[in-house]
Amino acid sequence: MTENKLNGLVAAPYTPFTQNGDLRLDAIDRYADHLHENKISGVFVCGTTGESLSLTTDERKQILERWVSASRGRLKVICHVGSNCLSESILLARHAQEKGAYAVGCMAPTFFKPGKAADLGRFLKQIALAAPEIPFYYYQFPSLTGVDIKASEVLRFASDSIPNFGGIKFTHSDFYDMQKCIAFDGGRYNILSGFDEMLLCGLSLGVKAAVGSTYNFIAPVYLGVWEAFSSGNMERARELQLYSVKVVDVLVKHRGSTVAGKSIMELIGIDCGPCRLPLNTLTDSEKAQMKEELNSIGFFEMARLGN
Repeated sequence: MTENKLNGLVAAPYTPFTQNGDLRLDAIDRYADHLHENKISGVFVCGTTGESLSLTTDERKQILERWVSASRGRLKVICHVGSNCLSESILLARHAQEKGAYAVGCMAPTFFKPGKAADLGRFLKQIALAAPEIPFYYYQFPSLTGVDIKASEVLRFASDSIPNFGGIKFTHSDFYDMQKCIAFDGGRYNILSGFDEMLLCGLSLGVKAAVGSTYNFIAPVYLGVWEAFSSGNMERARELQLYSVKVVDVLVKHRGSTVAGKSIMELIGIDCGPCRLPLNTLTDSEKAQMKEELNSIGFFEMARLGN
C-alpha cells in the first residue's frame, strides 16, 4: 500500500451526462485539465457530487477508468465505492485498484443502517480488503446517510482491523470528534475536511487535505484561504472563507451543490449536462437568475483570483 498522504484541495467532480442521460466520458478530459490548472491535487470521483448512487456499477467503472486516464498522474484519483450492496462495493474496490486509482472511499450503507461502530467497521473492512494495495477512506456524512456513529469510534476499529486504512473524509460539523480523529495515534491518519464552507475550521485543527464540490469552480478562493491561514493572515483567511459562504448560499437557494453546481460548471465552460432524477436540473430561467446572483457577488472575478 502506498504511504504518501493526500494534501491540498481534492475536488469532488460532477458526472457529465448527455441531454438524454447517458454518460459523456469525453468531457472528463477537459475537466481534468481545468482542475490541474487550478492547482487541485486530486479528485474524489463517484461521490455525492458525482451522483454515485444514481449510477450503475458499469457506469461507475467507466467513470473511474476515464478519470485515471485523463488525470495522467497529475491528480490523485480516489474512487467512492459505497453502496447498499456489500458485494457491489467489493467489486468496485477491486476494480479501482486494478485500474490504477490512488485510493478508494466508502460511505455507510443508507438503507439497512449499522447501529454501532463495530457493525459499520466490519462492513468497511470487507471492502477495504478487496483493494489491499491502496488506501481506504471512510466517508463520514451523517446528514446524508443517516448513520451518526462517531468517526473516532470507526477509526479505533479500523486501526486494529483494516491494514490499509488511510483516513476519513469528514463531512460533518462535529469538530470535537474531528479533533479526536486528527490526534489519533499521533496523527497517523489522513483526516480530510469535507465541508467547503468550513475549511478554515478544519485547517485550524490541523487538517492537511480537503474534499469539496465548490473546489470545482472557485478553487482560487480556497487556495487563498489556505495561503492566508498558513502565513498567519487570519483576517484575510476569514474574509475569503466568508466569501465562499456567500457562494454556497447561492447554491443552497438553487437546490444545492449538485444541481446548482452542474449549472455553474456550464457557465465556466465545462458542460456536465443535466442531473439524473430524482434531482431536477435547473431551467434556463433559473440558470439566468443564478448567474445574476453570482455576478452580484463578483463570482467570476473571484474564480480567477490569483490567476
